Amino acid sequence: AAGRAVVGETPAVGDAFEQAVKGMAARAGTNTQFGCLLLLVPLVRAAADPGRELAPDGLDAVCRATTVDDAVAFYRAFEAVDVAVDDPPPGAADLDVRRGSDAEPALRERGMTLRDVLALSAEPGGSAEAADSGDPDRVPDRNAAEWTEGFPRTFRAAEWILTDEGPLADRAARAFLGLLAAEPDTLVASTRGAETAHEASGRARALLTGGADGSDPAGPLGDIGAIDAVAVHGADLDAAESLAEAFVAEGINPGTTADLTCAALFVALRRGAEVAP
Repeated sequence: AAGRAVVGETPAVGDAFEQAVKGMAARAGTNTQFGCLLLLVPLVRAAADPGRELAPDGLDAVCRATTVDDAVAFYRAFEAVDVAVDDPPPGAADLDVRRGSDAEPALRERGMTLRDVLALSAEPGGSAEAADSGDPDRVPDRNAAEWTEGFPRTFRAAEWILTDEGPLADRAARAFLGLLAAEPDTLVASTRGAETAHEASGRARALLTGGADGSDPAGPLGDIGAIDAVAVHGADLDAAESLAEAFVAEGINPGTTADLTCAALFVALRRGAEVAP
């Protein structure tokens, strides 16, 4: 279509994301799976490219190849949804995603690609400078961080799923716990505050067994590399069900962790995970 950024006959990443969000908004109403789509679009692009591997390097290349037009399409997608977002970092009020297409002049003036935009959210304070002067406990956008770091959470969780046993739904549930145990959830932080997000991750970590290195699963939060596969595979799903019920009762929704789990499932399935082994 005229005005769309196109690579060959394939919609560019930004256009594909905008179309997916608008399609979900038209069919699903309030829950458009916005964050999930933000992760899946580059994953699908990498998987569909015969010359690109579905691996961290391939995803990094897809993200680095995004353009200002992709960023503009990303902003337009916000006009179709109502999602929880934090305020923009200092000095970037003109890049507030809630401005939608009104932010296009600022994006073009600054030459901001889609990856550049997401990099602003990937830092704990929105930028390195803001992180130094702001709240050290502020939770960064984990989905945005995937874009700037080569999808480490997605691929680590996919490996947990692939090397686990049992029904795929159970393996995904344990991977979800591992992801939440590793890092505080962005959506929980946005809707309930950073302290609640950190507490929720601590509660998830307490359900994991000790890792192969004998580490304490209830110890301080680290990063995705701090969670051992043995600990994830040994998670008590009955206890997890009770925790899920408590989260619902308390209004705690680890939606970003769910996005990451969905992305991990896509990678695991592409790599041969069986649905019902």
